[in-house]
Amino acid sequence: MTQATKKQALGRGLSALLKDPENDIKSVNDKNADKVVGNIIELEIEAIEINPFQPRSNFNEETLQELATSIKELGVIQPITVRKLDFNKYQLISGERRLRASKIAGLTVIPSYIRIANDNESLVMALVENIQRHDLDPIEIALSYQRLIDEIQLTQEQMSDKVGKKRSTIANYLRLLKLDPIIQTGIRDGFISMGHGRALINIEDEDAQSDIYHKIISQNLSVRDTETLVKNHQEGLKPKSGKPTKSTSAFVVAEADKKEIATVLGTKVDVKIDTNGKGKITIPFKSEADFQRIIALIKG
Repeated sequence: MTQATKKQALGRGLSALLKDPENDIKSVNDKNADKVVGNIIELEIEAIEINPFQPRSNFNEETLQELATSIKELGVIQPITVRKLDFNKYQLISGERRLRASKIAGLTVIPSYIRIANDNESLVMALVENIQRHDLDPIEIALSYQRLIDEIQLTQEQMSDKVGKKRSTIANYLRLLKLDPIIQTGIRDGFISMGHGRALINIEDEDAQSDIYHKIISQNLSVRDTETLVKNHQEGLKPKSGKPTKSTSAFVVAEADKKEIATVLGTKVDVKIDTNGKGKITIPFKSEADFQRIIALIKG
C-alpha cells in the first residue's frame, strides 16, 4: 500500500469517527480531537457549506472544467480547509475552486483539513489563506484587506505580519478601492492592471479619471504611458506663472507727459509706476546751482 493510499484509508477511518454521535467533537479539548483537528479527512461534499467570508467571487468556468478533468484523473492533490460547525456539518475556509471542480467531476467526498474556530478566526483564516494561495484579482485582495480592517479591526501592521506582505504593499492595494467602481471593474476583468489603477488614483476628478481610463483601453496604453498622461493632466491644473505685465495700475504715464515735465524742468525725467499704482519720479541735476534752479521751478 502506497503512502497516499494509507493517508486516504486513514482519512476514511477518521471520517467514520466524525459520523459517530458518541464522538461529536466541538472543541480542541474534546476526546479524539487530536485525531481530527489538523488532519486530512475524507468528508462528504454535501456536508460542506460555502464560506460566506470567501473573498473570491469570480470563477473562470473553463479553468474549473480543466481542474475537474485533472481531479478525475489524479484526485484532489491539495486538501481543502474547513471548520466544524455541528455534527457532520462543516464550513469551507479555503479551497472553493477545488470544491467546485470536485462537484463537477462527480466526487462525493473530498480530502479536508479540519479546524475548530469561531467566526472571527474563520474569517481571518479564510482571507489570509486565500490571499496567500490563490490568484485573486487586485480588487478582491483589496476587499479582503478592507474586511480584515472593518470586521476584525486589524491594523495594516498586523495584517503585514499575518499575510507576509509589506505594509506599503497592503496600502497600495487598499488605495485601489478609492477608484471609480467602473475602473475597479476594469481591473477585475483584466482590462487594465493594478499599475494602471495606481496611476489613476492620483487624479481626484472622477470625470478626468474616467476619460483617461477609456484612453488606456482604446489606445492600449502601458502603465508608463498612463503615468505620463496623468502627470501631464496634473501639470495642466497648475496656475500659469507668466511674467507680470508692465503695468496694471489705474493710470499709465505717456511719453508725452514725461517730455512735458522734462521741458518745464529743463532736465530728463524718469517715471516708474508699480502694479499698485504707486511710483516715483526721478529728476537728476548736474550741480548745486542746477538743483536750486529745479527747486525754484517746482515752487513756481
